[in-house]
Amino acid sequence: MKKKRDTNNIKGQSLFEVVLALGVITAISVGIVSLTVNAIRNASFSKNKTLAGRYAQEATEWLRSQRDTDFDVFQDNILVSPRCFPSLVWTGRVGSCGATDNISGTPLFRIIEFSSTTISGKTVIEASVKVYWDDSQGYHEVKSTTSYTDWRQR
Repeated sequence: MKKKRDTNNIKGQSLFEVVLALGVITAISVGIVSLTVNAIRNASFSKNKTLAGRYAQEATEWLRSQRDTDFDVFQDNILVSPRCFPSLVWTGRVGSCGATDNISGTPLFRIIEFSSTTISGKTVIEASVKVYWDDSQGYHEVKSTTSYTDWRQR
């Protein structure tokens, strides 16, 4: 006598296996998407931080060239502080940067604050260049501070 197979048990087991396989595939897919989003976010942050450092250095070099061209004009221009510098011209917005004052083609804003002191009869101008941006991770900034003097003065 042959035994009859229970076909209901086989169907139930196959359905359970399909549901389990779908669950595993879903978990793996969610993990991959999460890792990808994190990688993109980190790459964007790294790109912005590198650009911010470059734009801060660019402003520092521009200020140095302005000082070297004519120190008296340089001194007159720093009397208004802080200034927003989306591009490196003295006509930058006085005070904080507005929503449309970002550096062209980037989400970055650049502001420079000046202070002036006299040490041993020499004028020392300190410029703090701050490049900042906001993104989904919050507020970020790169800051560079440099002191300028009239190097031709002895």
